Amino acid sequence: MERSRNDVWVGLFVVLGLAAILFLALKSANLLSLSFESDYRVTAKFDNVGGLKPRAAVKSAGVVVGRVESITFDDKSFQALVTLALETRYAFPKDSSLKILTSGLLGEQYVGIEPGAEDKSLQSGDKVSATQSAVVLENLIGQFIYGKAADGGAGKAPAPAGTQ
Repeated sequence: MERSRNDVWVGLFVVLGLAAILFLALKSANLLSLSFESDYRVTAKFDNVGGLKPRAAVKSAGVVVGRVESITFDDKSFQALVTLALETRYAFPKDSSLKILTSGLLGEQYVGIEPGAEDKSLQSGDKVSATQSAVVLENLIGQFIYGKAADGGAGKAPAPAGTQ
């Protein structure tokens, strides 16, 4: 009888441990959010979303204020249409701007909100027009290399050593 009681306790702790590991894995992969706040949706168009993914964080002043709900392609404007789900407890002015930023040098991408100064707040269904696309590291490196190659070929050739 004592052995079966110990088996039940060990089994209970194993199940709790597995549930905790599953919870941490889902939370770290941004696949689980435990927010019971209601939210409102706004949309924005970006020329390039880089590696932004659905469920990515939406942050203002470093605080998560919502999540990216969906990313689609608008075949009329040839831009990415991003839908954001913002928590209702956070009200942002209508003239706020959105940027796609990166956590660290090579970290995950998120949407940053910079509040504007207008009196009216964003409502569900509004479109944010002031956007700044993601900075793609490969494009920056290419521009840097192209700029250095152009500078090297445009100047006069260096004088041979020993002559002035």
